[in-house]
Amino acid sequence: MEQNSIGIIILIVVSILIYLGLAQRALDRMRLSDRGALLVIGLIILGGFINIPLPFLPYNTSLNVGGALIPVGLAIYLLARAGTSKEWIRALVGTAATAVVVYVVGSLINSGSTMEPAGRWAVIDAIYLYPLVGGIVAYLFGRSRRGAFISATLGVLLVDIFQYVWLINQGAPASYTMIIGGAGAFDAIVLAGIVAVILAELIGESLERLTGGPKTEGRPPELVKGLKKPGRPVQAGFGEDKENYEAESEKEGELR
Repeated sequence: MEQNSIGIIILIVVSILIYLGLAQRALDRMRLSDRGALLVIGLIILGGFINIPLPFLPYNTSLNVGGALIPVGLAIYLLARAGTSKEWIRALVGTAATAVVVYVVGSLINSGSTMEPAGRWAVIDAIYLYPLVGGIVAYLFGRSRRGAFISATLGVLLVDIFQYVWLINQGAPASYTMIIGGAGAFDAIVLAGIVAVILAELIGESLERLTGGPKTEGRPPELVKGLKKPGRPVQAGFGEDKENYEAESEKEGELR
């Protein structure tokens, strides 16, 4: 592990926020419990130190457990919990769009090296550029917190694979070492997922506040019924009714 200290620091900060109960809202929307999220974070941190050699590929290639395998496993879990084909499509299309946009932007802005698209003439370090661009694109396509997280993490991971293919085409030395999902890519994947979720949380919440809370007009009767609780009006915009609505809306792939 060469450069993933930033990602580990961010994960530790997120763990503290989860422990203090400050990330409960986002975790609920992603169908993750506090314990489950802390377990995943712990596995990602631990897996960041583990590289699995891939002997049948060119160069000294290996796969980082924390930056590749666990994010893919988490994405599969979240997709399985999505419940609708609409959210599946958004997440998968968002993954492809994120990968393409991040790679193109990174290649255009951080050009000049003979070994990597993001090279010595870099204007913005790829560790920060990729998560910023990836998080924005992932949110625009994924929309829901789950969809945005999946698009961001898998999209940036695909960029690392793109760069591996690029290295092969450039004829890098046979002794070149490539860790898919490791080193700087680990940081970028972690940061991209967090940026995407933050955008989904802040923008989605802001839009709902501006429109007076979640709407029930035109919604299926069973969905509206789920909003109603004794002593609480359906129009309550910022309490449990709103949270129930958002949870059901994400399940239906309708979250703004």
